[in-house]
Amino acid sequence: MASLDKNLEELEKQLEALKEFSNTHGVDLSREIKSIEDKIIELRKEAYSNLSPWDKVNLARHSGRPTTLEYIERIFEDFVELHGDRSFKDDFAIVGGIATLEGCPVTVIGHQKGRDTKENIKRNFGMPHPEGYRKALRLMKQAEKFRRPIICFIDTPGAFCGIGAEERGQGEAIAKNLMEMARLKTPIISIIIGEGGSGGALALGVGDKVYMLEHSIYSILSPEGFAAILWKDSTKAKEAAEIMKITAKDLKDFGIIDEIIPEPLGGAHKDMDKASEEIKRYLLRGWEEIRKQSIEDLMQNRYNKFRQMGEYK
Repeated sequence: MASLDKNLEELEKQLEALKEFSNTHGVDLSREIKSIEDKIIELRKEAYSNLSPWDKVNLARHSGRPTTLEYIERIFEDFVELHGDRSFKDDFAIVGGIATLEGCPVTVIGHQKGRDTKENIKRNFGMPHPEGYRKALRLMKQAEKFRRPIICFIDTPGAFCGIGAEERGQGEAIAKNLMEMARLKTPIISIIIGEGGSGGALALGVGDKVYMLEHSIYSILSPEGFAAILWKDSTKAKEAAEIMKITAKDLKDFGIIDEIIPEPLGGAHKDMDKASEEIKRYLLRGWEEIRKQSIEDLMQNRYNKFRQMGEYK
């Protein structure tokens, strides 16, 4: 994977140089440009057709991967962000508010990572405090009151585990979200768009439909954490990723998620608009399926969905 990435980088540099030379000197290099573009596509297909679980981990964590706010901007209309948990403070690692999806009012909530060091510090690298989950629950209860569907975007290494977070009831905040989401009288669709880490992800993941982007991951903890616990050696994260069953395909096979949303060749960061269009298509299709159900059937089906997960041998 690393050597292929290096080859791709070199070819992309050559391609840009040829295009610049062609434009600057008025020379027709269309045949050479087309040849390199075809080679790049061929190499990308080769690189991304057989990704290992660890490759998927690195893609899910890619610094250029689209964030919740970037998807909201491209998928929804009239988004109005709402702030605070009405108890402690506003947690910037969780964003949420009201929007419309093809004219339908919805509540959108998601983890939010930063694009640079300054923003990552502000967003706490997408790791929410208890007040973030309480803000999310406040918005969910508001959605239930006004009969708005809820759409959750999941992208977090996990809930923040600092002393302050524990003092303010991190475990209770997550547990309450799980309990309340299980019985909310409104449709819920959750999408893992990057990292789905531990209870920090699950706190937004109790949905009637749960989707994963093709190169996202979803697990009880990070591969580094798993390796540190199992082998007392966090450097064995790559080996851990191989056995943890954290990829979208693994989780679809186990019935943990409903569907896999395909990504553009090379990952969602290569074509944010195309990735957004695909997510929107799945959202509309999922919403069309669950809107036909009565509230009683919706809640019963949600309950059954999570009760039936897993295998017993």
